[in-house]
Amino acid sequence: MSLPDDQLKGLLLGAKLVDEVTLAETERFAINSEMTLDRALVQKAIIAEDKLGSLIAGQYKVPFVSLSKMAIPAEVLNIIPERFARKHKIIAFERDMEGVKVAMANPDHTDLLTNITKKTAGKISVYFALASDIQNSLRYYEKDLQKSVDDLLKQDIWTHSSNLEDPPVAKIVDTMIDTAYQERASDIHIEPQETTTLVRFRIDGILRDVISAPKYLHDRIITRIKVLSGLRTDEHLSAQDGKMRMELEEENLDIRVSIVPVVQGEKSVLRLLSSRSRQYNFQTLGMNEKDLQKVEAAYSKSYGMLLSTGPTGSGKTTSIYSILKILNTREKNITTVEDPVEYRIKGANQIQVNVKTNLTFANGLRSILRQDPNIVFVGEIRDNETAGIAVNAALTGHLVLSTLHTNDAATAIPRLSDMGVEPFLVASTVNVIIAQRLVREICAQCKTTVSLSRAELAKNFPSDLIKSVFGGEKDIEVSKGQGCKSCHQTGYMGRVGLFEVLEITKDIRRLITQKADSDEIAKAAMAEGMATMLEDGLIKVKQGTTTIEEVLRVAKSEFIS
Repeated sequence: MSLPDDQLKGLLLGAKLVDEVTLAETERFAINSEMTLDRALVQKAIIAEDKLGSLIAGQYKVPFVSLSKMAIPAEVLNIIPERFARKHKIIAFERDMEGVKVAMANPDHTDLLTNITKKTAGKISVYFALASDIQNSLRYYEKDLQKSVDDLLKQDIWTHSSNLEDPPVAKIVDTMIDTAYQERASDIHIEPQETTTLVRFRIDGILRDVISAPKYLHDRIITRIKVLSGLRTDEHLSAQDGKMRMELEEENLDIRVSIVPVVQGEKSVLRLLSSRSRQYNFQTLGMNEKDLQKVEAAYSKSYGMLLSTGPTGSGKTTSIYSILKILNTREKNITTVEDPVEYRIKGANQIQVNVKTNLTFANGLRSILRQDPNIVFVGEIRDNETAGIAVNAALTGHLVLSTLHTNDAATAIPRLSDMGVEPFLVASTVNVIIAQRLVREICAQCKTTVSLSRAELAKNFPSDLIKSVFGGEKDIEVSKGQGCKSCHQTGYMGRVGLFEVLEITKDIRRLITQKADSDEIAKAAMAEGMATMLEDGLIKVKQGTTTIEEVLRVAKSEFIS
């Protein structure tokens, strides 16, 4: 952020947009989360992004612009070189008869405009945009990764060299990781084929082919990755796990590396542990206000258990981290046991599970309880022993957060019972259970409206659910993405969550103690006002956030009766 915190705080208090107590809490949250104050204010939903941007722009005496829903033409974008734009948080977004419009995170740095003025030989109009908004818009500097690799290979005259420091291989790996980061990929898959090596990026939960390279290159790329992550280069028949760090313009990016032998050679998957994924929270993922209040009430208690459930990749850990960031104050001792520790939480004590030294979840949790913790995060409840210790910790005055692999919120209760936890203990300790999935969000650049008949909707959703969300409308207006350059013709850009929040009320506790099955518990919770993930999905379809196809893709048949 370009505006000093003291000035920003003065502006907010002067405009009466926030009180001093809330501002002080947000400032602590920003420090603990290692983010700027403006970002923290938006993330905690204290002030809307547009309102905050307008306020800061007024201080700079320049207009405010929100770039998030703009399509920036390539010829305008390229007025400012990509490296310069990334370094100085500046982007050209529009050109008209009067000149070029430029968005800056710090409009005081007018000296940066000298070269641009020479290049355009016209007037430059300066606008203010939030740094995070500019960062997101830098994706328009789209790279054709296949072309970049092909160009690098033309330089590679030693195609069969085993030299680890061959410039093309090093550059290919660096370019591949940098491009994946810019495109917000969570994983890079490097897969050996019969005659080629295939590279795929997982973007918004979906794998997409990005490079097909000559087969001879595969072993050299894998070797390069092994060297960077400190793995054995002479081992080809065993699985290996490691970690590496890349220095990018935006941040020092930690990357988790997994290499396994497959039929055609060795496959590598790189998990990009970007700080951007830590900036998600329940508000930004689209949790409604009613569910948000239930979750906040649960983590505000000094004891009990909060569970996040869902399959791998549904954002469970991200959700728990967002809660830990809020709870992380100097007065509290937060201790975690994780496998693996994906992100460092400043001020928290994080333990990495290590089976070789017998540091399991259960043993780690047992040790944690002798460390005088206030808040305990168990990465995953996998077995009876861990479940028993976690429940006892919640019963003895600790706030315990953990994740569990179940399809919905209600199923988590019999799952704990299957692990040997007595129903009365479950009823006494669990405060709230969050079930979630992640669906792709419709691309704002190419969003359009289409009409859907009620009969079509009734093929996949219960009629009473359709009626409660859409009323009696015969033809239903929904949104979809047509596909454009910004979203790689997919029609989607980014992700939002579908949530189901089960609050353990008196009636639910009674049912748990009576050993009621998950269906009975779910019906009772719905009678008390719990929205299912399927209902939340249809509401987001009605709001134009996602599509019917996405809801069906992640919810599948187990939620449709």
